Amino acid sequence: MKLHRIAALIVRHLYLYRRSLPRMMEIFYWPFLDLVIWGFITLYLVRYQSQVPGFVTFFLGALILWDMLFRSQQGITISFLEEMWARNLMNLFASPLNPNEFLAATMAMSVFKVTCVSIVMAVCAWLFYDYNLFLIGLWLIPFVLSLVVTGWIIGVFTTSLIMRFGQEAEVLAWSMVFLFQPISCVFYPMDVLPAWLKPVAWANPAAHVFEGMRAVLGSGVPPVTHLAWACGLNAALLVAMVAWFHRTFAYCKEQGSLVRVGE
Repeated sequence: MKLHRIAALIVRHLYLYRRSLPRMMEIFYWPFLDLVIWGFITLYLVRYQSQVPGFVTFFLGALILWDMLFRSQQGITISFLEEMWARNLMNLFASPLNPNEFLAATMAMSVFKVTCVSIVMAVCAWLFYDYNLFLIGLWLIPFVLSLVVTGWIIGVFTTSLIMRFGQEAEVLAWSMVFLFQPISCVFYPMDVLPAWLKPVAWANPAAHVFEGMRAVLGSGVPPVTHLAWACGLNAALLVAMVAWFHRTFAYCKEQGSLVRVGE
């Protein structure tokens, strides 16, 4: 892997944001809109917290963390789609750029998006709703890192499917992550899931992050077990997804379908 090739691909994608309002809205406007909507819902529920469980106060924190995961996944899949829409995949992989360098650049782009979105949402939550995300304390750092890696896993898997099946799979770039939302336990504890679904949720790293967040905010219990599960699952799944990406790339290259992706 060569750092200058990774940096060149990152700069190529950053240039796309210079005069593109839709791309800037993806980073700033849509996360802000989500925060406004859920913020009003949370304020409404707080007024009636005598009739509803107290965990409604966790909604804004859960929303911000979920958006970090979503933007992490989008950073990889949208970067791939940008190359596909520009008919640039053949040019990229005809160069010395290898798949690992491509993935490293897209992961760096996802970190850039997550950073921007996190700052916007944390500041707006504090200004408009007096919600301090840093109430989670230092546990916020491993929570965010775990969710970023989970987003990478979903993003690499989705990119592999789009590479393999072309335009008919493009919709997965926006919908795939929401397939995991019910078993991520973002806005409700894992206890509400049916018994047969709980083992599936336990295999999802994001579920451990949100369970850990509720443990910290609700009782102050250190979420060591949940973080250990999240880190272990993320490490295993990321290695598996990168290997899957390489296998898919080799198959598409052998079949000559890589140059036809998006056509």
